[in-house]
Amino acid sequence: MKKILGDRLREYREKFHYTQIQVAIYSDITEKAYSNYELGKQMPRLDILMRIADVYGVSLDYLTGRTDKPSLNK
Repeated sequence: MKKILGDRLREYREKFHYTQIQVAIYSDITEKAYSNYELGKQMPRLDILMRIADVYGVSLDYLTGRTDKPSLNK
């Protein structure tokens, strides 16, 4: 799950042309923490993952690899 999460975080950050520091600020975390999530070194707490999902407008299920549909709509 860490690999899928990291890959999807990087994919969406690049898609939106955000830097890691921008996403970290939007998500109220440190740049180092966000970098560790992308690299698969750490897993974010649920509340942080929810904020990151909100930044990108995707579901938690998509970020964690439970579905391949990024949409929040069913």
